[in-house]
Amino acid sequence: MLIHIVEQGDSIYSIANQYQTTIDELVQVNGLDRPEDLVIGQALVIPTDIYTVQRGDSFYSIANRFDTTPQELANYNNLNPNTPLQIGQVLEIPQPEKTDITSNAYIEPIGDTVSETLQQSARARSPYLTYLAPFSYQVNRDGTLIPPPLDDFPAIAAENNATLMLAVTNIEDGQFSEDLGRLIVTDENVQNTLLDEIIQTANEVGYQDVHFDFEFLPADSREQYNQFLRKAKERLSANNLMISTALAPKTSAEQTGQWYEAHDYQAHGEIVDFVVLMTYEWGYSYGPPMAVSPIQPVRGVVEYALTEMPAEKILLGQNLYGYDWTLPFQEGGDPAEALSPNQAIQRAREYNQEIEFDQEAQAPYFFYWDENGNQHEVWFEDARSIQAKFDLIKELELRGISYWKLGLAFPQNWYMLNDQFNIRKLN
Repeated sequence: MLIHIVEQGDSIYSIANQYQTTIDELVQVNGLDRPEDLVIGQALVIPTDIYTVQRGDSFYSIANRFDTTPQELANYNNLNPNTPLQIGQVLEIPQPEKTDITSNAYIEPIGDTVSETLQQSARARSPYLTYLAPFSYQVNRDGTLIPPPLDDFPAIAAENNATLMLAVTNIEDGQFSEDLGRLIVTDENVQNTLLDEIIQTANEVGYQDVHFDFEFLPADSREQYNQFLRKAKERLSANNLMISTALAPKTSAEQTGQWYEAHDYQAHGEIVDFVVLMTYEWGYSYGPPMAVSPIQPVRGVVEYALTEMPAEKILLGQNLYGYDWTLPFQEGGDPAEALSPNQAIQRAREYNQEIEFDQEAQAPYFFYWDENGNQHEVWFEDARSIQAKFDLIKELELRGISYWKLGLAFPQNWYMLNDQFNIRKLN
């Protein structure tokens, strides 16, 4: 697999010819809706390990482009690295060995039904998943559960050997509730009812992991949340169920703020089987324009987490979306529009804009002016930004990755995931 950045003069035909692949393969892997109309700066995943030498290429430039060394590239092709390359010469690019990882994806039905888009997404992506997590089971104040609509999710997961994850939240009236969170982690009766319901539901539906995503808990409930997790671990383990949690993206144990203080990385690392680090939303719908998951802040969270828990317990959180902000940004103004990576590229094409790439954030972006004279700033994900996260997972030997959320068109991610990793299957 290679990544090609579209330049002036490129066409789908010339790119296919350069890499000795087919137009159909390029269209499928990248989800191209108008392959005859590529966007300058657009990243394309090339489903091949073959590269045709272009004018100005050298062993050094090619090796640097494809994350290998000149010597490795030469050895792989039985060539002398000191011999000049010839235009049109075909090289095979050495590929790293696949590593084993765990992958999870949340899937969130809106309302009382599951849309056909979500059904199709679950079918298409479950082969690449260890876990499929319908989002979410909400907790009533008596400890009973409000289930999400599931429709065919259990059957789809079973058909693709994906394990169901029972995601439990303190969402009430459409948002995470501090009061409900406090009740859950302090009231023994509510806890007993909740754990009874979780175990019964897991047995009936076929869940194997119970995932607690309790957010915006009161800052003083940290140890009470830890004690609840210890109690849950004991009950769930006795019923052959795993336990996991979602953690806010902290960089120190002393980090202040309601989203952070009740999440004790060290305790979660000791108690649960694995965690999902919510390493996204630096750029968010009500905040100023920026990359949703810039690589350096993401790395900072992971490096802190590794001081509190082993790497084999960490799933890196990854967004499958971007945002379109209307400028100038105003605090408390209208939220940015969420959009999929493929929608972002379509928008750049619609407004005839080149896609830029921020090397520090490792994320693509562009600006445009709409029909009403408003300027917009768009940040999203592409093959390069995802590759940066995959490289981090490999470098730090993390357990794997967790996606928020299915239903957004980003076919490049799934091809790359399958190309670079062996996905663990538990069943």
